[in-house]
Amino acid sequence: MAIIRTILTVIFVIVCVVSVILVLLQEGRSAGLGAIAGGAETYWGKNKGRSMEGNLVKGTIGLAVAFFVLAIILNLNF
Repeated sequence: MAIIRTILTVIFVIVCVVSVILVLLQEGRSAGLGAIAGGAETYWGKNKGRSMEGNLVKGTIGLAVAFFVLAIILNLNF
């Protein structure tokens, strides 16, 4: 069981480091006053899910889920 715990800890650390890098790569959410008048609804705003920014958001969400699952598993006494 010690080997499995060590492997899960290493994976946990890797997930933590990669998630920090993904969060730092993302752009800020501040749209300024242009968002009030609907200026944010451009072509790139509508297709944000298919862009690199959308992929970063999806990756961050996936790593956050992996972080919580691994944290819960590592906290169990097995």
